[in-house]
Amino acid sequence: MNIYPEFKKKTGNILAGFPAQFTSGSDEYNFEYYLESSAVYSSNIEGNSIDLNSFMNSKMLKKKIISKEYKEINDLILAYKFAKKNNLTGRKLLKANEILSKQILIRSKRGQLREERTGVFDPAGLVYLAIKPEKVKAEIKKLFDDIKYLKQRNLSVKEIFYYALFIHLMFIYICLWAETEEQPRLLEKWFLSAKPGESAWKVSSEKYCFENRSRYYRNINPGQNYYELNYKNCLPF
Repeated sequence: MNIYPEFKKKTGNILAGFPAQFTSGSDEYNFEYYLESSAVYSSNIEGNSIDLNSFMNSKMLKKKIISKEYKEINDLILAYKFAKKNNLTGRKLLKANEILSKQILIRSKRGQLREERTGVFDPAGLVYLAIKPEKVKAEIKKLFDDIKYLKQRNLSVKEIFYYALFIHLMFIYICLWAETEEQPRLLEKWFLSAKPGESAWKVSSEKYCFENRSRYYRNINPGQNYYELNYKNCLPF
């Protein structure tokens, strides 16, 4: 189902001027701050209690912080930095997962595809059932075949954002790693940076998702299982 025409109509001119407004101050210090900010907000979405101000002040004071939450953010920052320096491929994505999941997964599970059944539950019961683990490898290959194709196309700015968001959603729908929910947001940003360039790392999408997290989760709204997805439900997202 192609929902791009409706997406294009609904979004109007909101992307006019991108990426020009993000090209100033492109030195490495600024990029490091943007990556740190992205990692903090992405962690906050999943319940990490360390806010950006606290994290940056701890870093400036060079405090030796050993809390699990602080380490989780640091690992996610390392994954963002890894992504910024490497081309987006399925193999590199697994490496990014290995980096960001050090505090979350046991060593044997890091950087590996899911081997368990998983789904999304709320107080009323099962909301969404992901594909069986034995089918994950094939589905992630299809996703990255599509990503490879898209990277070779000459896309408009609006198309770039549309596909970045769609990739974010498809990654969630496949549910590769139920314990590392930050990964779809990193993947979205990684794809964005592959098209208009590294200025895309400055887009504060994680901050926006955190500040609107109830809408963020509500608008994911995939349907009851992977094989019965209603892609029209993606438009609010």
